[in-house]
Parts: sequence; C-alpha cells; structure tokens
Amino acid sequence: MTASADSVTNTPAHHKSFNYIRSQYVASLNLTVQEFEHKVTGAKHYHLAADNQENVFLVALRTVPQDSRGVAHILEHTALCGSDKYPVRDPFFMMTRRSLNTFMNAFTSSDWTAYPFASMNSKDYNNLLDVYLDAVFFSRLDPLDFAQEGHRLEFETADDPSSKLVYKGVVFNEMKGAMSSVPSQLWQTLTKYLFPNNTYHHNSGGDPEAIPDLTYEQLITFYKTHYHPSNAIFMTYGDKPAAELQEKFETQALCKFERLDKEISVPDEKRYYAPVKVQESYPYTQADAADKHHVVLGWLLGKSTNLQEALQAQLLSSVLMDNSATPLMHALESTELGSSPSPICGLDDSQKELTFICGLEGCQEGSADDVEQLIESTLRKVAEEGIPQEDVESALHQLELHQREVGGDSYPFGLQLIMTALTAATHRGDPVKLLDVDAALDQLREDIKQPNFIKTLIEKWLLNNPHKVQLTLSPNAELQARKEQAELEKLAQIQANLTEEDKQNIVELAQALKKRQDQIDDESILPKVTLSDVPAAEDATTGETTTLAPNNPTPVTRYSAGTNGLVYQQLIYPLPQFSPEQLNVLPLYNTCITELGLGEKDYLNSQRWQASVTGGLSAFSSIRGDVNDPHKLTSYYAYSGKALNRNQAALSDVLKALIETPRFDETGRIAELVSQIRAHREQSVTGSGHSLAMAAASSGICAAANLQHNWSGLAGIKALKQLDDGLRSEGGLEALSNLFTSIHESITASQFQALLIGEQAHLDEMQAQLAARFTSNAQTPATGFDLGKQVRQVNDAWLTDSQVNFCSKAYATVPMDHPDAAALVVLAGVMRNSFLHKAIREQGGAYGGGASQDSTIGAFRFYSYRDPRLEETLADFDRSVEWAITENHDRQKVEEAILGTIGSLDRSESPAGKAKRCFYQELHGRPPEVRQRFRERILAVEASDLRRVAELYLKPDNAHIAVVTDFSKKDKMEAAGLTIQTL
Repeated sequence: MTASADSVTNTPAHHKSFNYIRSQYVASLNLTVQEFEHKVTGAKHYHLAADNQENVFLVALRTVPQDSRGVAHILEHTALCGSDKYPVRDPFFMMTRRSLNTFMNAFTSSDWTAYPFASMNSKDYNNLLDVYLDAVFFSRLDPLDFAQEGHRLEFETADDPSSKLVYKGVVFNEMKGAMSSVPSQLWQTLTKYLFPNNTYHHNSGGDPEAIPDLTYEQLITFYKTHYHPSNAIFMTYGDKPAAELQEKFETQALCKFERLDKEISVPDEKRYYAPVKVQESYPYTQADAADKHHVVLGWLLGKSTNLQEALQAQLLSSVLMDNSATPLMHALESTELGSSPSPICGLDDSQKELTFICGLEGCQEGSADDVEQLIESTLRKVAEEGIPQEDVESALHQLELHQREVGGDSYPFGLQLIMTALTAATHRGDPVKLLDVDAALDQLREDIKQPNFIKTLIEKWLLNNPHKVQLTLSPNAELQARKEQAELEKLAQIQANLTEEDKQNIVELAQALKKRQDQIDDESILPKVTLSDVPAAEDATTGETTTLAPNNPTPVTRYSAGTNGLVYQQLIYPLPQFSPEQLNVLPLYNTCITELGLGEKDYLNSQRWQASVTGGLSAFSSIRGDVNDPHKLTSYYAYSGKALNRNQAALSDVLKALIETPRFDETGRIAELVSQIRAHREQSVTGSGHSLAMAAASSGICAAANLQHNWSGLAGIKALKQLDDGLRSEGGLEALSNLFTSIHESITASQFQALLIGEQAHLDEMQAQLAARFTSNAQTPATGFDLGKQVRQVNDAWLTDSQVNFCSKAYATVPMDHPDAAALVVLAGVMRNSFLHKAIREQGGAYGGGASQDSTIGAFRFYSYRDPRLEETLADFDRSVEWAITENHDRQKVEEAILGTIGSLDRSESPAGKAKRCFYQELHGRPPEVRQRFRERILAVEASDLRRVAELYLKPDNAHIAVVTDFSKKDKMEAAGLTIQTL
C-alpha cells in the first residue's frame, strides 16, 4: 500500500534478516521508495511501494567482463537452463507457458545482468519468484547448456568427422545478428575508444570472433564471483509488502550465503589529455557505398550517479538536440555533409559515466573534419549567443512531462521505474534521487536564470573537454568476406590438428546434446497456475460518448484514467479512398506533418511551440480487417497529442493548427525528413528481420497484409529509396508536396470524432477547450476506404548485408470471430512450445523461432530470428505441421498454450494505453462481447481442435515463403526456386 507523505518517518515492516535504511515518498509518482540491506550478505533491496496490483521483481548482478568473449551474456542464458530446486533442462521457457506473467525476461547490459518479471496474479508472482531465485543463485550450469547457449564445435554432419567443422551456439548466432546492425557497430566501436581501460571497452554481449575463446571453466569462475548476494540488488514494485518479499528472499536464497569478500565495481575511466581520431570499417556490399560513411563525435562527461550532473547533461542534450529547432539538431539535419543525423546521437546515461554523441550518417569519404567543424562551430555559436530562455524552459518542460507520465504499454510501468533507478544502484549511488527529481528540477529552474549557465556547460563538457573521440566508420565491400574466410581458415586449422580422440569427443558432445534436447523432463516439479486462475473476462475500461457541445454534434468519447497530471487528445477521421500515388506516400505524410510548419510559423518555430506546451504530436492510420472478413477493412486516421493538465488549452491550439494550416510548402524540410526516414528504415532491417520476413510472406494473403508490406515492410523500404532518389529530379519535391496536400484535404474534408483521456476532474475542461476551437465540423461523408480482395503467391528472398538469416512461411486462415481462430492461436503456442523452440533455437542455433496466428489479416505465420540456417529451417516449419497433424497433443501442453494466449491478451498497460486500446477495439467492430466470445473460445480449445485446424489450413501447397538473407546466398536462393528481391 502506498504510504502517505506523513507516514515516511514510520519504519515499514521488514524481515528480521534485513536492516531498514530509509523511506522517501515520491509525490510525482505517488509511491514510496523503501531501502533495506541484508545483514549478512549486504544485498540491497529497494522496494517501490505503490497501490498497483501489477507487482514487479528484478534481481540485478554487477557483471563486469574484462574481454569480449561474452561471458556475462552467455551466463545470463545458461543460468536459466536448470537449477538445484528445478533440475529441468529449460525452466525459464517452461515457466513462460505455465504463467500469467505480464513480463518475463533477462537482460545483459554493459555492466549488469538483470532478471525481471511482473504479474498481476499473486500465486503466479510467487511461483516465478521461486524459480527466479533458484535460477540466479543456484544454477546448475551444465556443460551441455554452455555448449548449446554459448558456443561449441560441431561437424556439419554431426556424426561424420570428415565433414567440415563449424561453430554453433545460440549466443554466437545472436551476436552475429546483433553485430550486423550498423548502429550496433557504431556504438561498439565508439565506446571501444571512449573507454580504453575499463569494462565498457569490451562488447559485453560478446564479439562473434572472440566468443569461441570462452571456456566453461571461465564461465564457472565468473558465476561464483558475480552471482552472489553480496553483489546483488533486489528491486521490487507494487502492493506486496516488503516484509513478505524479504521472507522469500531470505528463506529461499540469502540464508545459504555469507558475505563475499570481494567488491565488483567499474573504475572511473582514465581521461585523455587530447582528442582522438580513429577510422574503422563496416561490411557494405551495395553499389551506393560512396556516401555511406558515418562520422560521429563522442565525449565522456560526468557521473550518471550524480543527479545534478545527470540532469544538467539531460538538459544540455535536450536544448541542443531535442527537436529540429534546437541548434545542433538543426545543423545536422540541414547540412549537405550527410544524409541525416547519426542513429546514435544523444546522451547515454546507462553507464557509470555519461557520454554525449552527435554526428552524421550518409557522408562522403574524407568529410570527418568538416563534420567536426560543423558541430564545433555550432557549439561555439551557442556558447557565445546563448539559448533563448523559452527554449530552455521547454527542455525543462519535457523533463517534467517525462517524469510524470505513467508508462507501461511496452513493458510494465513498475519495471520502467526500476530500470530508471538501476544504473545508480549498480554503481552504489542513490537510486531514490533518480526517481524523485522534482527538487532537482526546481534547482535547475533556478540555475538556468544564470545568463552563462548553458555556456558554462558547453565549454566544460564539450568545447574544452579533451576526452573526445572522432570516429569515421567506412563501408567496405570485402570486409564481410574476409571475416568469413578468416573463420573458415581458423576452423580448418583446428580441424587439421584434431586427434582421433578429439574428433570422437566432438561427435559425442553433439550426440549428448541432442539426447539432452530430446529428453522429456518432469515439468511437474515446476510451479504453475491453472485455467482456474485465469480471469473470466478482460480488465477493460468503458468510455462515455457524448457530443462536443450542445450546438456541435461532433462525437466525443471520454475516458477517465489515472494519468498523473497528463491529458491525451485525438481527432479521428474516417479514412477516405486514395489514389495509388497517395496511398504509397501516406506513411511519409504520417511522419512529416508533425515536423512541418503550422500557419505563420515555419517548422523551426512550430517545433519550439510544440516542445513548450505538448509532450509530442503524432499522426497515424488505423486499419484492420473485419472480424468476419479480412478482405473487408475498417479504416481511420488520427491526429494525436498529449500534454500536462495546465497545457490542455494549448494542446488544442496546436491540434487545430495541425488540422487547418500545415505547411506543405516547406519542400526543403520535406526533403530532409524523407532522407532521415530512409536512413532509419535502411538501418532497421537486421534488427527487425523476422518481422519484415513475416510481413513479406503474408503480403499475398489479403490487402491489409500487402499494405503493411508496402508501407512498413521490405517493399516499403525499397519504394522509399526509389522515391528519395526521385526527389532530386526536377519537379520531384513539388509533386510529393502536392500529394501531401491532397491527402490532407481528403482526410480533413469529412467529420471527425474526438477521443479525450485524462483524470475525471479535467475532462469537462478538456472538452470545453476543444469545443471552443472546433466550433464547426465538416459534414462531407468520406468515400469509404476499400482495397478490394488482393491475393497472390509469395516466394521471395530479400537480400541485404547480414551474417544471419530470417525465415518465414505464411498460410491464409480466418479472422477473429471465426470459430477456428481461437484454435489456430492456441495451435501456434503449442507448436512454438513443443516443437519449434527445440528445432529452431536449441538444435538449429537461431536466437529465436516460433509461430503465430494474426487474426487481423487472417494469417498463420512461422518465423525464425538471427538464424544460421535457411533451407533447414523452412523444412522444420513443414515438419512442425506434420507433427501438429499426427501428434496426440497432451492436454497439459494445450493448457500451457492457452495460458500464454490469455497472458498476451491481458498484457501490461498504462491507464491511458488501456483507454486507447478499448476505444480502437470498439471503433473497429471489436466490442466487449466479441472479445469475450473470442476469450471463451480460447479457454475451450481441445487437442482435437489443433489437429483439425492444422490439417485444414496449413496445407503445404498453400504456403507463402519469404526470407531475409545475405547477398552471398543469391545463387542458393534462386536454386531453391525463390524470386530474388533487393532493397
């Protein structure tokens, strides 16, 4: 229960094994932070006591690797493969399907490893706590799990020593995929030089070239010193009392340990006396390499554990780079030296010492010094001329809004708060200060009144700071081939030196691992929830529908929600029919309209206006297939914004200007934005390859799926590149501007409806402010958006620069309200849990793989993620279908898939996020009764239903195939009968 402001002087109840340190009420978050320390081991416990039934747990260990062999990352994986109390092969993944968790995962950062989960069910929370505590502190660390999750040598034909030797391992392949991403390579290369002496110099996830050098013995040694309660931080959130949690910590783990006579910490980096300039390369084999150089500058600043320095750095970063009107961002966006700001621009506060980074991508060779001159001249100008006071106030406004907003739509709000505080806790700072920043913000408001405040920060941390690195990352067409050849030569040398005994050991390891993967563990030793623990209905919220004013019939839907001082407004229009040209550029319109000028304000002044009174604007289409026919669409377009309560009237003013006076005449700005969008989308391929492959495979199933592929998928990236290139031709920009104008006029010609979300006391005022600005509403009915029925066969291979593959198969199925939809959803869970996880991840070595039923488009989709295989994975998809049809599915496996499905339906949400979800579900013909019917069908699925729908819908001849792979696989893909597609 949340303490009141007067109660923080009272000692909260706690277990006798813990010392109480302090409590602090955080008014802006409506919670109390309680700090405790375990008497024997010194383990810290921070409890965020809040009136919220979604309880969160996290235990973090300081993990400080001294090389790039990936020991912390591989240990994170291996620790979850069985423990003393739960000696089964895969308790973590088993619990994901025996639980109603709202979040469950594990993270490896650069200097900590964390194991978090969340649940709204008390029984489930305690079950997960049992498993997590045992996994972290009493892990078995079987050598076979190290071989599976980390790395191993294996013959291409596992039992044939004459076949080629290869590396295998989940983390090995995961990091090959991760390091195919150019932003990841940029970040890792820059930190290597910014931190020449401490742990941040190394790749904590593991460098694929170094991972095979890690030994099992090194893993065990690291575990014994780092996975100890004396090196642990427990962080919890919710309405469970600290004493109850500490009872479990003590009896299930801590009572078995003594204090460790070793302190794990990160030393301060030794500072440079002069700036450093470096150049490295990244793999890039496409023809446009001339302007694909990256140039970034990085500075090492103050301590992230020092709240004053951290907030000052956040403020400085914000006033320099928060939006297009800030001076440094404006310089980077408008220069001809590059195509767009670097994807790693900004302040990083996730490590012990802060870093500030800025630069450009899309540069020409030899432009590094010019880029540095641009950045430094901009900084000097700001230092000399200062920042307008209103812009500094806007930056503070954004910090306050960020502090107050209740998140929880991506992962639980309590976990977001814990992650905010974790860096300070890791480095033995004060995590409470990072949660309760109101007093520090007040001090900043006083500080910025000093005329030289910003100038002093710029001079201290940037202009006069010798610990600066200039990095150029250049494309190299031969680099990837050289790396692959080096790996092959290393393996060939190892194989040449193998004795007969060595060869037999490798064969026996592969046999032992397969036997372990195939064994059936006794899952009954793991705790679980059952279907009787599942809520009968979803936790929905209901809005109130009225009209904007007595003389204005505009529909308004209002939701009362605990938004902690924020308001959310949306104006929603029916989506009109578009021409093909309009439809193709609608995603660009979505992004550009909120970044352009409004009325008499150019885009710079418009950005300043938005930053001063709102938490941001967005514009988006909302298109879904009908619950009974995926070829029939319901389609809307929304203009959305949020603000603090005190700025609700100003938010309405901004939205009115956005609707009535957008500046599509700013063609130069449009060109900048398109270039930036292109750069971002091009960099996203290897990070989202599985999603892109699924979208491509599904694109032949219905119009909505094809639209997704053409807008946000691989086809969309290809079209965007062509459009961006075309803007350089005469009339190209004017044509795009005219398309934007016509799109806007078509959308806003019809009547809108409004969505208002806020605290009950503010809803009437929100509505009045909106009504005062929109005294009339167009009555022209929109021509209904319709794409007709679009069906085609897909067999595509998309080529890019990647060390790993992403595979997908898709089948046309049924929409949400069809009686078979529920069985298909559960079937996907059973196939993922009981077949695909073992075949694709454990045996195939991919980082992930599975299946899902998307009832919005009526498609069943298989996928693999960061996968070393291609044809074998596609064959495994087929084998899983055969298995689903012939297997006598165990009732327990069906129930586990049902639990997982319900868990995904009842996911974590913020109060505002829940209101938005319920509103749009109603808007798209998914009222509570339809959702409840679907829920009841899920709960009623039987094993026989799975075999029936698998045989009915997953016919081999009906499969659509898409893969994302490297250019080097072109011939192999053509031989497999796939059509080659390039970005």
